[in-house]
Amino acid sequence: MRKPLVAALIALAIAGAGAAPASASVTETKAADTKAAAPTLQAVTLAGTVALSNCSGSVVRFPNSLDTDPALVLSNGHCLTSGFPEPGEVITNQSSTRTFGLLNSSGTRVATLRASKLAYATMTDTDVSVYQLTSSYATIRNSYGISALTVQDTHPAAGTAITVASGYWKRLYNCNIDGFVYRIKEGDWTWKDSVRYTSACQTIGGTSGSPVVDQATGKVVAVNNTGNESGQTCTVNNPCEVDTAGNVTVRKGINYAQQTYLIPACFTTGNQLNLNAAGCALPKP
Repeated sequence: MRKPLVAALIALAIAGAGAAPASASVTETKAADTKAAAPTLQAVTLAGTVALSNCSGSVVRFPNSLDTDPALVLSNGHCLTSGFPEPGEVITNQSSTRTFGLLNSSGTRVATLRASKLAYATMTDTDVSVYQLTSSYATIRNSYGISALTVQDTHPAAGTAITVASGYWKRLYNCNIDGFVYRIKEGDWTWKDSVRYTSACQTIGGTSGSPVVDQATGKVVAVNNTGNESGQTCTVNNPCEVDTAGNVTVRKGINYAQQTYLIPACFTTGNQLNLNAAGCALPKP
């Protein structure tokens, strides 16, 4: 998990801003190493990303969100101030006053946003947290000129050109989706159908919760969360991949994200969480 910052700060001191973490594993679906020509790739910026006290995140909306709805911030479940949720634990609609530093396209902090509640968080099957803010999308856009990032509601494809946008470090990592992992195991947690990056995305501590943005659409397709740092097998900060037959593979230096296409179906009118909504497949309490 990309939360701890001490190791990252040491690495940055030694190697500069290009310091890289390690990462894990085998892949069930793998894209070709050569990048196919993309028709309309666009430059992804830091606009709409946020800095948390220990992680990164982004202001997001769903395809059915309205400008008048309370805005949402997407990050990781392991980025909660209360600590890591236990396996099987799902947190919903918990009061919160957490603050987030909103960034513009150049990475300048333009505002401090505040949560009204933690709408959803878990580290079971995925690693995600969604905060509801006290501000609407329209208020944020009109006050600061920043629009929310839209979460794609369909499964991304292997080979997709992506950008991991870290609000904590004010840094962009560009690479491709290398493939999708049946199961990732890290310590006591297991995640399903995870995104594995090609080696160019060398994310570090503090990039946890960063939006993973499709360069062709500008939409969020995943949330950055982990990588294998030292080549260990299935330990914290050293996730392993497990295929459908139970075979375990570790690849040091490769990093991962959790897909987000399942989330929109679970937020309905007024951006309110409804885990019983049609099509909602997120883990329930």
